[in-house]
Amino acid sequence: MTQRVYLVLLLLCLSLMCPLATGIFMDKLSSKKLCADDDCVYTISLARAEEDYNASDCRFINIRKGQLIYVYSKLVKEKDSGEFWAGSVYGEQYEDHMGTVGYFPSSLVSEQHIYQEANKTVPTTDIDFFCE
Repeated sequence: MTQRVYLVLLLLCLSLMCPLATGIFMDKLSSKKLCADDDCVYTISLARAEEDYNASDCRFINIRKGQLIYVYSKLVKEKDSGEFWAGSVYGEQYEDHMGTVGYFPSSLVSEQHIYQEANKTVPTTDIDFFCE
């Protein structure tokens, strides 16, 4: 009985120190993406939003007309899907959103500066569409 109590206390302490990650895996938007490198960590381009976009779920980011966005990958369009890019917002007036990476429709932005060509085709993974 004493061992059982110690075990319960140990598990309780561990759960308080290391809370379980919460999140959900969403449907994939594409099975492939174009990147500048094999890990999709380098910035491809800087784009400017031409229109506002309100995210439909946690895979996407909100963008506002005139906002600058760092683009990290471009999903390969598949049948019955839109063309989406992954990026994060940029600029001092958007500090509360900086660092948030998500998808947005490519048709709503114009590329302002291309840093590197997106010439690496990389398979998407479940973690690409994980929402916290």
